[in-house]
Amino acid sequence: MLEQEDKITRKLRRGVWNALSDFQMIEDGDKVMVCLSGGKDSYTLLDILLHIQKTKKYDFEIIAVNLDQKQPGFPEHILPEYLTELGVPFKIVEKDTYSIVMDKIPEGKTMCSLCSRLRRGTLYQVAEELGVTKIALGHHRDDIIETLLLNMFFSGKIEGMSPKYRTDDGKHVVIRPLTYCKEEEIKEFSEFKQFPIIPCNLCGSQENMQRQNIKKMLKDWDAQYPGRSEVIFSSMKKVSPSHLMDDNLYDFGVLQHKLLED
Repeated sequence: MLEQEDKITRKLRRGVWNALSDFQMIEDGDKVMVCLSGGKDSYTLLDILLHIQKTKKYDFEIIAVNLDQKQPGFPEHILPEYLTELGVPFKIVEKDTYSIVMDKIPEGKTMCSLCSRLRRGTLYQVAEELGVTKIALGHHRDDIIETLLLNMFFSGKIEGMSPKYRTDDGKHVVIRPLTYCKEEEIKEFSEFKQFPIIPCNLCGSQENMQRQNIKKMLKDWDAQYPGRSEVIFSSMKKVSPSHLMDDNLYDFGVLQHKLLED
């Protein structure tokens, strides 16, 4: 058991190290806001960034931020107690986005989109107040692949999740250090670590969400054709704009027939 835990720990840490290097996510002097939801992904993100901080490879600060959305039954004591015990600076932000989502979204419809927008807007505001230079989110490799397919199948566009981007208003840089990490390995790591997981009672019960359907499709596909997810993920780093049809990316107008001169 300890051997397997050590193997998973090394693999996840290596994945984060590679992502930080490949996409230049963290610089000396950064103040990184780790968005902590209480789920396995954000706990893992915080754990690995704390490890990297201790190595002194990068000189950066960490502050953990949790948005208490006032969901019924949310155990408010868990994260403050956990973070206090770790000795990590943190801020708990209380904002009742739960009531807004329940009021605006009809019963049976997916709540994640509106919930995500409200949460993101609040976190950006908090980041500005705290003077952070980077906002770290816990999205992993599987999230990125699923988002790509969701957008292709249901939104008619080729768009995934960038490992690092600047917000539309230009104020914040968002990073996803778990970009190279697999969800199954994160799940196993969180079980080894016995993180005090807080389930999402708002959208976690929506079993028929399209993301869940995509996740199942990928799992079935990987079982039949091992390695398909890795190939899809790899394709996002090898894009040929001239082989697509977006004239914002490629100037098709310059392709005109010209006779060879004698």
